[in-house]
Amino acid sequence: MSGGHLDDYGYYRLHQTIDAIEDLIFKNNSERTNDWGEKIEPYSSVTIDRFREAVDLLKRAYIYAHRIDWLESGDDSEEDFHIRLTEELIKLEQ
Repeated sequence: MSGGHLDDYGYYRLHQTIDAIEDLIFKNNSERTNDWGEKIEPYSSVTIDRFREAVDLLKRAYIYAHRIDWLESGDDSEEDFHIRLTEELIKLEQ
């Protein structure tokens, strides 16, 4: 089965959002322009810190959605759900 119960793997779109925000963080001090070709000033360190918080929260959301999907799809038992959820959250912290 391998998941697919929740929005046809829609939670994978979170990875695209995570990648896009991480790209903004990485390119923050580079010369950038908006859609109209106007120069964009770098974001402040406070704003970049908020971007990093968003990435962390989105990664957590992805882990939860993925584990719930596998539980609901019958790929994991409740015991497996709790074990894998805990393992993945610990791994994220490292």
